[in-house]
Amino acid sequence: MRRVSRLALASAATAAFAVTVSACGGTSSDAAKSDDGGKKKGVAIAYDVGGAGDQSFNDAATAGMDKSAADFKIGKKAVEPTDGESDADKIQRLTELAKQGYNPVIGVGYAYAPAIKEVAAKNPDVTFGIVDDATINAKNVADLVFNEEQSSYLAGVAAAKATKSKTVGFIGGVDNPLIRKFEAGFVQGVQATDKSVKIKRQFLTEKAEDGGFSSPDKGKEAAGGQIEGGADVVYHAAGLSGQGVIEAAAAKKVWAIGVDSDQYKQKALDKYKKYILTSATKDVAGAVYNLVKSVQDDKAEGGVVRADLKSGGVGLADSNPEFTKMKDLQAELKKAEQGIISGKIKVNTKL
Repeated sequence: MRRVSRLALASAATAAFAVTVSACGGTSSDAAKSDDGGKKKGVAIAYDVGGAGDQSFNDAATAGMDKSAADFKIGKKAVEPTDGESDADKIQRLTELAKQGYNPVIGVGYAYAPAIKEVAAKNPDVTFGIVDDATINAKNVADLVFNEEQSSYLAGVAAAKATKSKTVGFIGGVDNPLIRKFEAGFVQGVQATDKSVKIKRQFLTEKAEDGGFSSPDKGKEAAGGQIEGGADVVYHAAGLSGQGVIEAAAAKKVWAIGVDSDQYKQKALDKYKKYILTSATKDVAGAVYNLVKSVQDDKAEGGVVRADLKSGGVGLADSNPEFTKMKDLQAELKKAEQGIISGKIKVNTKL
């Protein structure tokens, strides 16, 4: 039973596309600016904290960009954030991309909301996308959002069935409403599966600028503390910091659960993959690809585009053979999946 997320809200042809997340850095367009509304100039993405090479959120966006550029024979460009940058810095970056002729221009992460709202209003002929934010109501802005709590619930079920110590952990990168969704779903999934399992929880920072999503050392230290406290399964929603969580789990020979991308498959994490039980995925790559396709097809629309478990936009990866061998766990997951999709199980977005 394959649980890796499929392309959300896509045509059958598009949904058949399976991406391998790339860890490449910034790229540039190989097409000249034209008068076709940016179609040939191509797609541009502005990375969130952590940038390219996070093996998670940003790299999933890169995969969607790379695949769409190849399929539609268009240019592409990706730009990195800077430490401690302001909304004004983001506004300047997005404005430059729009003026250079890119369409769509996509901000990867909720932190781009104020900037995209302002820049989109001044560039009505350009389609913008923002990942993980649904606050912008504009005809030329697609709000690409996910039901992360649903895949996190499944991660909780898996953790509760896999633990032998009856103690599991959750590490969030930054204490904000988005990461609280991951926490809420995970806690609910654990408790619904086995109320006797204890859950250790920690957020690395209060603000993103303090490194919660970009500091593997912080993730490693936090995971090490939870493991010393008895946790033998640790789930992270911490971006690049999650690499430290996975490293700590592997060092102690306990399970880690990855996030956003199928982290078992990431080359940078290859030496730790034996200890990556599964990953709670969300199809950022598919969301980016579909938005580019809509621009190419002259069918781009603003508004909320939501991906959930039913659409395949979120899910649980099953790349680790040891994970698929756990028959009791798999049976419990199947029951939970059916419950969520049918609506019998209502997953919390906050505790």
